[in-house]
Amino acid sequence: MEKKNLPVAAVHPADAEFRWGERTYVMGIINLTPDSFSGDGLGSDIEAASEQAGRMVAEGADIIDIGGESTRPGGQPVSADEELRRVIPALERLAGELSVPISIDTSRATVASRALAAGASIINDVWGLKKDIKLAEVAALTGAAIILASNQRHQSCRQDIMTGVISSLEHSIATAIKAGVDEHRIIIDPGIGFGKTLEQNLEIVHRLAELKSMGYPILLGTSRKSMIGLVLNLPPDQRLEGTAATVAIGIANGADIIRVHDVREMVRVCRMSDAIVRRKQGGC
Repeated sequence: MEKKNLPVAAVHPADAEFRWGERTYVMGIINLTPDSFSGDGLGSDIEAASEQAGRMVAEGADIIDIGGESTRPGGQPVSADEELRRVIPALERLAGELSVPISIDTSRATVASRALAAGASIINDVWGLKKDIKLAEVAALTGAAIILASNQRHQSCRQDIMTGVISSLEHSIATAIKAGVDEHRIIIDPGIGFGKTLEQNLEIVHRLAELKSMGYPILLGTSRKSMIGLVLNLPPDQRLEGTAATVAIGIANGADIIRVHDVREMVRVCRMSDAIVRRKQGGC
């Protein structure tokens, strides 16, 4: 099924546009948390966030993703007020500095609403509207794009993993559309990690192409994740090559966006992958 192009007229900057299928887009991760699993948490250091985001854009990032609550296994939840305290000042600063769209990594409607008003234009919900259904209303009212992930943390998947992922995503998509979200502004994410076993995560990357039948752009977030650590027996700061392998295979299997910590290196990986898979020079 042909993917629904996302003309990001409602995404800052106004002339940004994602043309699915032409190349792979790169999302750079800014963690405004003190307890990121990857060891790159910046806390509420606005200067560090500005420096890191600027560097990522210079290295080729197409989107900057900002989050203020750790979603790692065992991570401590924070209040909405604390999440806002971490992300809004940095977001306001970056919105005035960056030439690319900013996404807000949150599962709270209150945080998403404030973030969009501050300059974000994409909502990245790792819970796929299953924690706060009002996120869909925020996306619908603002015209923001929304990334919906499949999350099995509260209910492990005992069936075929791709069947479970597709079913979860279909439920999230239906919820979003019912709330009035334009289906052209929906992006899907299989949710690597998030309650899945090592074998299930590996199988998702291997069978990622099955999600293409849903007709939505696919985001793949494998960067430095535990699946790589378990296979290679390496800590997060030594998972660059493992991440590169998952990115290349993900692109070959239909990924449209890759969400990564190491932008410069992964831009090179996707440029080469695009040259092979999409049969043209260029890329990210």
